[in-house]
Amino acid sequence: MKSKVIIKIILMSSLFLGCQKQVAFDREPNRLIPIPEQGEAKTANIFGLWILAGHDGSKCPGCITIAGHTTHQDCQGHGNKCRKSSSVTLQQIGTDITATTTDTFGLTSEDFFLMPDRSLNYTDEKGNRIFLNIPGQMAYRDTTTLQFTFTGLFFSDTAAYSNN
Repeated sequence: MKSKVIIKIILMSSLFLGCQKQVAFDREPNRLIPIPEQGEAKTANIFGLWILAGHDGSKCPGCITIAGHTTHQDCQGHGNKCRKSSSVTLQQIGTDITATTTDTFGLTSEDFFLMPDRSLNYTDEKGNRIFLNIPGQMAYRDTTTLQFTFTGLFFSDTAAYSNN
């Protein structure tokens, strides 16, 4: 009997926490969150990247040109139709900041991803709310690693993009 009560409590808690995460995503959908590293070798800057992207294909004559053909691609480019997420590593060399995906198919199973302009809400290690800004760009999957790399990123105190 005790085990049934405990199981019900766990299930209710997980449902409640799941709802809280959904509400948080709806309130601030474009976010960057540090992922704590496990193990002894803690060298990477791994983050969870959550964005809204894409628009209605019925109103889009084409937004991506591939091999001379313009077509609509669901869940890519401007707009807020689809929820996308990926884990990324951030790297800074001088003033150049890049983000490289660490999962293979988080954003798309295609060999390209049309990244819209996005300002990702981020809280730094000092508790300051800042934004990681990613300029819109066409990223192609690396043929060896199968990852995407986004370039031209920058941090700011306010959002540089409207995220539409």
